[in-house]
Amino acid sequence: MLASERLAELGIELPVKSAPLGAYVPAKQWGSRVFTSGQLPILADGTILTGRLGGGLDVAAGQAAARAAVLNALAAVSALLGHIDEIHEVVRVVVYVNSSTAFTEHAKVANGASDVLLDIFGDAGRHVRSAVGVAALPMNAAVEVELVVGV
Repeated sequence: MLASERLAELGIELPVKSAPLGAYVPAKQWGSRVFTSGQLPILADGTILTGRLGGGLDVAAGQAAARAAVLNALAAVSALLGHIDEIHEVVRVVVYVNSSTAFTEHAKVANGASDVLLDIFGDAGRHVRSAVGVAALPMNAAVEVELVVGV
């Protein structure tokens, strides 16, 4: 099944990719791979999911933020390639988690991104992943996600 068909089946609409917040591009192709810049959990209405895991946000809120951020990453890839169906596989996901020093459930937060990729791409959505706790993220975002896909 094509990714676009699976998105429709899941009722997921990719966000419209906004302009970058600095001197970089949202996504860049190198050979048969596309790399994204870090994507924040910005919702369609412009709201950014903010806060610190272990300091007011729970794992479920972090998972929702990771899901939103990875959908923004897919939107960046889709905008570069012209269509999401150009993605053949998900290679790598990196999830930066805005977290307190006591928080240790980064991998659970990252599952918010991983799970939706598996829902969309099936086995082609299986990927390597890093989940990293950080002291702060731009605009106090709860997470930031980088994505590498094969095309």
